[in-house]
Amino acid sequence: MTMSNTPKGLSIAVVTETYPPEINGVANTMRHLVGGLARRGHRVHLVRPRQGPRERTTSPGEVEGQTLVPGVPLPGYRGLRFGLPVYWRLRRLWRANRPHVAYIATQGPLGHAALNATRAAGIPAVTGFHTQFDQYSQHYGLGLLTHQIGQTLKDFHNRSDATLVPTAELRQQLAAQGFRNLHLFGRGVDTRLFDPARRDPALRAAWGCGDEDLVVLYVGRLAAEKNLDLALAAFAAIAAQEPAARFVLVGDGPGLERLRREHPQYRFVGPKVGEQLAAHYASGDLFLFPSLTETFGNVVPEAMASGLAVVAFDYAAAHAYLVPWHNGVTVATGDRDAFIAAALALAGDRARLRTLGRQARVAAADLDWDRVICGVERQLQSVIRRRSGSENRHETVVATTQ
Repeated sequence: MTMSNTPKGLSIAVVTETYPPEINGVANTMRHLVGGLARRGHRVHLVRPRQGPRERTTSPGEVEGQTLVPGVPLPGYRGLRFGLPVYWRLRRLWRANRPHVAYIATQGPLGHAALNATRAAGIPAVTGFHTQFDQYSQHYGLGLLTHQIGQTLKDFHNRSDATLVPTAELRQQLAAQGFRNLHLFGRGVDTRLFDPARRDPALRAAWGCGDEDLVVLYVGRLAAEKNLDLALAAFAAIAAQEPAARFVLVGDGPGLERLRREHPQYRFVGPKVGEQLAAHYASGDLFLFPSLTETFGNVVPEAMASGLAVVAFDYAAAHAYLVPWHNGVTVATGDRDAFIAAALALAGDRARLRTLGRQARVAAADLDWDRVICGVERQLQSVIRRRSGSENRHETVVATTQ
């Protein structure tokens, strides 16, 4: 296959250890990636863990085929699983139906098996850097293994033909650590779904709020790595200033039951998806995002598209999309006092809060998923061309020396 005859309609194997209806940032991104590639005329075969013992193998409508592999629960996260290392099954699958390229989104046992299988079969492989597992390890009693986990991640990604990362900032950080062949795979947001027009007075009333009462919102996993203690501290400061304010937390996770016990006055509404999630965003006023372990942070552009002012640390999606005190507020990463002060300042100035929310919506209008998927398509085609050119050069050298 030469550069001139790279196929337009590619056969793409997408390997991921999480996918909807699971609720997390990687699953959400994979849904947009798979659907977007299919709409652009590519044939996508999805490989992922079976999410329940009774799940059928019927393929989602956007994919040409689907292979479900055995999975086991992820420690600390009920409802999430990682796939087992089915190396030989993947070899047989790709021998019978060889893809032009594989996109491997996760670095669990299934992801490692998939990368090994592509290397053995000579299939071009692109990996995605979607989760900072080395940072997560510090919150689950594995701090001593942080360096080893980081080295394992680097070795994994450097064996692929390219690694896609969500921001230029992260690409620079990873390059300094020795990661190679890094390219951007940004993120988009569905501005038709996430829209200020979905604000719901009845939903706000169910939270005990009137039109003028302040709703502070958090959306995401309720887990140690999300730094939720800071969000709680910021809201406590707001509540001392605004007694009628309400704190609504959307999501699930290992910290949910403890948080409910310790803070019965807050609204823990569980995980939401689709129009329900969009209504929850639009019915809030101020979005707090205190996480320090994000690879990207999909909730930031979702909140922006919903017309919310966001307070976050200055990295990942917040660094990429927020202009301080214009369409949101960013503070120096790790500065707890500055985070609380920014939340307090916005809570006490409703006019400014609304202005930042309107500007956030304007900025989100440029974050189109079709543009993002087009960029991924170009990267996949580029990897195929590079691999093909390398093989052609190798064949020429061999022929010349014989």
